[in-house]
Amino acid sequence: MTFNDIFKSSFLANVSSVSYFDMALALVLAFVLGLFIFFVYKKTYQGVMYSSSFGVTLVALTMITTLVILAVTSNVVLSLGMVGALSIVRFRTAIKEPLDIAFLFWSIAAGIVLAAGLIPLAVCGSLIIGVILLLFVNRKSHLNPYIVVIQCDSSDTERKALAYLGENTQKCVVKSKTAQKGLVEVNCEVRLKGESTDFVNALADMDGVSSAVLVSYNGDYMG
Repeated sequence: MTFNDIFKSSFLANVSSVSYFDMALALVLAFVLGLFIFFVYKKTYQGVMYSSSFGVTLVALTMITTLVILAVTSNVVLSLGMVGALSIVRFRTAIKEPLDIAFLFWSIAAGIVLAAGLIPLAVCGSLIIGVILLLFVNRKSHLNPYIVVIQCDSSDTERKALAYLGENTQKCVVKSKTAQKGLVEVNCEVRLKGESTDFVNALADMDGVSSAVLVSYNGDYMG
């Protein structure tokens, strides 16, 4: 191989395999779709602490996926090598919210479809997915589980408080109980009969009850 053969290699031939217009258009559309996914994630987030870095990751993931698929679709040999290269990548970051997995796959899928040239499918599909998530995830229902934490001074007061909860809620299940001298703490999972939470005020006013707390319950109870 001579010095001139180096510049005749297929590496330089791939420079013009994807036009600049196609690259710019694909990356701009990927950025716009990534921002839309970020917006839907921000509006539907229901976790404890919102992480803006994860939202930025969704935008970047959409653009990176588009970039990779553009390279793959321009060269068949490169696509085979890319499969082997990506197969060694391992992600060990724990996903705490199940819905975050859907957003990650959404970003990847949008980038793949967009880079494949199916722009109407990427745009319309993302709009439909976003509307569905906004409608169903943000829907408030009194059937959502809640945890009631009751602190009382005796077992008799505990029985009265549990009986009151059973009468004023659709469902009441004791999850945990802590008993100390002169103090009993009970954690109950409840389903409300309606949107009103005034029963907690009445529960706190009962004789022998020192406090009553109502908190949202995401289903990941550890007891």
